[in-house]
Amino acid sequence: MFGRIQNIDNRVLERIGRIHKPALNRIMITASRAGNFGTIWWAICLPFLIRPEWRATGFNIVFGLALAHLMGEIIIKHIVKRVRPCHHLGDEEQLIDRPRFYSFPSGHTTASFAVVGIALLRCRPITFMPILLLAMLIGFSRIYLRVHYLTDVVAGAVLGFVCGISSVIIFNAFVPMLMPNLIM
Repeated sequence: MFGRIQNIDNRVLERIGRIHKPALNRIMITASRAGNFGTIWWAICLPFLIRPEWRATGFNIVFGLALAHLMGEIIIKHIVKRVRPCHHLGDEEQLIDRPRFYSFPSGHTTASFAVVGIALLRCRPITFMPILLLAMLIGFSRIYLRVHYLTDVVAGAVLGFVCGISSVIIFNAFVPMLMPNLIM
């Protein structure tokens, strides 16, 4: 079964490699860099933390990103230890620096979809939709740049979404008791 999944992953990488173009390369590099260290998500979180009526959502995003990081980067990656596809490529084929750590699940995608899960439950559609589209772009960019397989990104999206939804449930259950003055 794992061999069949790996074959699908390899075919997806091969097909996406055929659409590489200089302009698209720049877009994907920019999208991927926006996800480095969750930079774009921390930037999006700031207005939520500043405005009192949005503050609970901002704190929830911080909590959701922390939960997603714990589950994906600290626990699952070090259990699975999957080698990234870029480690099987020559330097001339690589568009960005090779990440040092393991591949499964995609950390960029996990963080992105944690915010998607939170936004789905806590934000209006006008806020949710751009967050969803940006998360999808970041996830796709990781496959495009050959630093993740399709299954890494799909698993990251599922894990992140579950962490985001779970963080809202946990947040809503405990924050009113711990921080009663925080506007929910």
